[in-house]
Amino acid sequence: MAAGDIAWVSIATGLVMLMTPALGFFYAGLVRKKNLVSTLAQCMAIFAVVSLIWTLWGYSLSFGTSVNGVIGDLSLFDLNSIEPTTVGRYAPYIPELLYFAFELMFAAITPALIIGAFAERIKFSSLLVFTVLWSTFIYSPIAHWVWNTGGWLHSLGAIDFAGGVVVHVAAGLSALAAALVVGRRKDFEKRREFKPSNVPYVLLGTALLWFGWFGFNGGSALAANEWAVSAIVATTLSAAAAMVSWMIVDWVMKGKPSAVGIAVGSVCGLVAITPASGYVAVPAAIIIGLVAGVVSNLVSNWRIARTKVDDALDVFACHGVGGIWGSIATGLFASKQINSTGNDGLFYGNPNLLVSQLIAVAAVGAFAFFGSYALLRLIKIFSPLRVNPEEEEVGLDLSQHGEEAYS
Repeated sequence: MAAGDIAWVSIATGLVMLMTPALGFFYAGLVRKKNLVSTLAQCMAIFAVVSLIWTLWGYSLSFGTSVNGVIGDLSLFDLNSIEPTTVGRYAPYIPELLYFAFELMFAAITPALIIGAFAERIKFSSLLVFTVLWSTFIYSPIAHWVWNTGGWLHSLGAIDFAGGVVVHVAAGLSALAAALVVGRRKDFEKRREFKPSNVPYVLLGTALLWFGWFGFNGGSALAANEWAVSAIVATTLSAAAAMVSWMIVDWVMKGKPSAVGIAVGSVCGLVAITPASGYVAVPAAIIIGLVAGVVSNLVSNWRIARTKVDDALDVFACHGVGGIWGSIATGLFASKQINSTGNDGLFYGNPNLLVSQLIAVAAVGAFAFFGSYALLRLIKIFSPLRVNPEEEEVGLDLSQHGEEAYS
């Protein structure tokens, strides 16, 4: 084990943990003020619940000995046999306990991303049940497929440096399913009422997410090395490029570049670079961000103008579309000159990687969408998914928690 690597991954773990409250502020600023507290509370409660699930069985299902490439066994249940001095096979320079903690932060923030799809109407108790089931039956198998050396997508050759497929495609497609099952908000047709309650919170959450993403992507090198540095640089440039391209699209289509749009655009760039961050050069990172800002913006506008899907905070347009594009772009721009542990993409003479990435996106997207749809339908049999109209009208802050952001 190396002290420098332990120090860096420990810091990165803290940075990724910061992303959960950062997401809370980002989402809370986007909802109406009567739902601000509940949105923050949902993020923090999900973090606590997933921490226990990941310790008891989630880590083992994801990184335990593979069973036919589909799921891990329970040999690591409750961190069985993992001591502070144990070194695992995935991160040879740090204790496995630290690797567990780092991966925990990914497992915790992923279901929190989904809440943006059914914001302002989800019943808190049903959300907690969904979190337990989704983390167990959706996230853990997907993480196993892609990141476990015995996983079938890993064996197929798919690569995902920091979670473009595992985190963002999974969350984005699950969010789309959730929006369909939970249904539209009360008075959805009067969309002018659904204005952000606190734009400064949105900008604050964005800044903290960007800061935390250095740990998200840079920490995924699992060592203090050149790949971590490359990932951090790629992360910032993609976010900046997407912010600019989203801003330009808004300027052209709406006449004004909104502060919220600028914030959301940067997050789309962060999402898109996540799977590629440790594998691509600087020009590719900028291209990935520029495309992400344009495509995600257009999908968001299309949903609002052409559909009745109430994905309240555009989780699919940001995380789903951004994750899909970033994962495909990895198959185009990845280079072994940047990272010898990765692979060359199509533009470096290897079309096979692009094929593997397309299969990974299709398999994970379908599994997350239909799996989440089924889980929510199952929960609905035993517990209402959403609050009643009176509770929705008064707001989730009071109806679910008995508190208010502004007295």
